[in-house]
Amino acid sequence: MNNTHNESLGNVHGSVTTENKTGWRKLMAFLGPAYLVSVGYMDPGNWATDIAGGSAFGYKLIWVLFVSNLIALLLQSLAARLGIVRGLDLAQASKNSYPRFANFCLYILAQIAIIACDLAEIIGMAIGLKLLFHLPLIWGVSLTITDTILMLYLMNKGMRKLEGFIISMIFIVGLSFLVEMFIVKPDVIEVAKGFIPTNLFKGDKISQQMLYIAIGIIGATVMPHNLYLHSSLVQTRKITRTEEGFRAAIKFNLFDTVIALNLAFFVNAAILILAASAFFRNGYFEVAEIQDAFKLLEHIFGTIAPTLFAIALIASGQSSTITGTLAGQIIMEGHINLRIEPWLRRLLTRILAIVPAVFTILYYGEEGLGKLLILSQVVLSLQLGFAVIPLIHFTSDRKRMGKFAINFQTRALAWASALLIVALNAKLVYEQIVDWVSGNPSSIWIYTIVVPIVIGVAILLIYVFIRPLLFKHYDRPAIVPHGIANAITELDAITYSHIAITIDFSKNDTDCLRHAIMQGGKKADYTLIHVVETAGARYYGGQVLDNETQIDFDNLDKYVCTLKNLGYNAQGQIGYGNPASAIAEIVKDEKVDFIVMGSHGHKALKDLIFGTTVNSVRHKVNVPVLVVKPQSN
Repeated sequence: MNNTHNESLGNVHGSVTTENKTGWRKLMAFLGPAYLVSVGYMDPGNWATDIAGGSAFGYKLIWVLFVSNLIALLLQSLAARLGIVRGLDLAQASKNSYPRFANFCLYILAQIAIIACDLAEIIGMAIGLKLLFHLPLIWGVSLTITDTILMLYLMNKGMRKLEGFIISMIFIVGLSFLVEMFIVKPDVIEVAKGFIPTNLFKGDKISQQMLYIAIGIIGATVMPHNLYLHSSLVQTRKITRTEEGFRAAIKFNLFDTVIALNLAFFVNAAILILAASAFFRNGYFEVAEIQDAFKLLEHIFGTIAPTLFAIALIASGQSSTITGTLAGQIIMEGHINLRIEPWLRRLLTRILAIVPAVFTILYYGEEGLGKLLILSQVVLSLQLGFAVIPLIHFTSDRKRMGKFAINFQTRALAWASALLIVALNAKLVYEQIVDWVSGNPSSIWIYTIVVPIVIGVAILLIYVFIRPLLFKHYDRPAIVPHGIANAITELDAITYSHIAITIDFSKNDTDCLRHAIMQGGKKADYTLIHVVETAGARYYGGQVLDNETQIDFDNLDKYVCTLKNLGYNAQGQIGYGNPASAIAEIVKDEKVDFIVMGSHGHKALKDLIFGTTVNSVRHKVNVPVLVVKPQSN
């Protein structure tokens, strides 16, 4: 079978088996992806918008949370359907349907959304560390860069371990707020009234403030990167790709989505109810800062409630940062065919998010972080249309989805949700620009920078909507990073005349020598290379005469003599200092045409710390490299 696209999250694609299972075991096999997605629905960004909404307007915005959750359930189920039926994540499907320039723009917008999400997690983690351990915010922000190591470790352990960690974090958050609900004792009747919608379009200042918070809540709840993430995560389940298999996968993933997102709704509602019960009811109407919420909880209810609050904040921030990394990998590989190491991508995303957080602390003080949090969620909401509109197009396409294309009723609800999101965002942007112009009518940057960007984004949104309608059956195969397979006509055997073998005097040496001899036989010349890495060797090179160097000479000579006694033409070469550079230099000088190297068998963390000689050599030489991995006992 010839795949026309690259597997989404290839290292864990189809890694969780669901076949030959029945009943609750079958359900448990599918549970997991939506929990990773739900983390984004209860991250520190949600906290800021929920606290701001609850403290300023009491229970009046609970209906916005409820409607947001319903929209999220609908859109996430569509994302899961796309991943299951077409075997494509949302970024890959966009790559097939839109031209390169549009995909590049969509990638930039999606990346901005991930940075905005990451910004919220940085601020939340830093605030949580300060509240619990009195660590200055600037240090807390800087420390968040270290979570790259945790993410790398969990990714290396497999999808189930990653899901287990995330679910444990969700459990901590949920339990913390369940206890806090008993402490604050909310007014149940007023909470019920909060599910009745209120008019956000009156035009007065209060309605405008409610609209801003409501859009922030929508942006914090229905996150664009979660749609990319969910369409990919469902592909970690290995299913039978038949009509029956698709139906079962869609059904069980719907259960997964409903359970996980309703849990997220409970947490969000609990935060808003907590703010309304603790602050609005006691006359604190402008608690937009998470730090202020902690202090007021301590003032009103003692030490237990704020401690639970801070623990839940750290847990939500730490779990959200992992899902943001996965989403970053999906949009980068899907939209622009760029594949880099997960730890490097995580590091770059985190640095890009840390910069505005540090800038805000230094220039606007700690009180500016709350406003930055809410702004980050509004940015997420503004980007949402660029993920939702293509998703609806792709899942409505009967030619490619077949019997699993969404029906008319679902399509109508999905387009209504998209229209609501785009309309609210358009109103917010328009009112914001009007405010800027009325406040400073002579400001040039509004007309030269802001307005052109807004117009460009609006045109792109219209294009994203119209393009699939005009080219309904146009679908290009995705260009995968490694290209399309070439036609093979004839294969001639390659013979090597000079083979280099790297020696490190470990158990792996025998395997390396055996594989080298298999390539060249007794006709080839063999150069055994060992590199002395002592401090003296790095500074003095071949002039070093320490004890370790002398022992290495003797050991290498033993190998050479053994090969000669067996009838092979062999010689030894000692390199000094950096292993990769020394090996590459010997290979070039000796005119080697093939290299056999041993892999140390490091785990991902050791490779990250110590580096990999194999990868470095591979980039420094122009000859084939055979890597021999030690056999596990």
